[in-house]
Amino acid sequence: MILFKNEFSSLQARDAGKIILFDCLALAIVFFVPKIGEILQLPFYMIEPMRLMVIISIAHFKRFNAFLLALTLPLFSWIVSGHPEFYKMLVMTCEIMVNVFLFYFLIHKFGSVFLSMIIAIIVSKVLCYTLYLVFFSIMFIKEEAQPSFLIAQLITTLVFSTYVFFIYRKRSHLF
Repeated sequence: MILFKNEFSSLQARDAGKIILFDCLALAIVFFVPKIGEILQLPFYMIEPMRLMVIISIAHFKRFNAFLLALTLPLFSWIVSGHPEFYKMLVMTCEIMVNVFLFYFLIHKFGSVFLSMIIAIIVSKVLCYTLYLVFFSIMFIKEEAQPSFLIAQLITTLVFSTYVFFIYRKRSHLF
């Protein structure tokens, strides 16, 4: 909590309202996007809705909110839908938490928003697939490593990193 002390002391009611509204939107997206994808027969999971919500939080809000979403979105999805499975939910939570932590750590080290985000996403994905291998099997990884999925991962990584880069450029301060 000491890490976030300054964030809480500078939080104004208007900002808190925006954060709460965004977090409710993030929960709604995590709840509805899989069902909408099923109905429309579109693989929305390829754009990683949970990571997308966390990336938007990183770009627009205090880091506490990004950590909070990274911790709660997979859990929320598991509680309300049973998907992902419990162990996959734990791996996804770890992956997204590492993504957030690494981004903030690397931005202090490098000062480059774009590079920090790309590295954070790639390292968190490598960790995720390593954990999948440990907890599941090589077949599970092969299912997720189809060319269309890998291309989608590359595109989302570049888009997310570019988005954060441009938003941070517009902000007068990094944190």
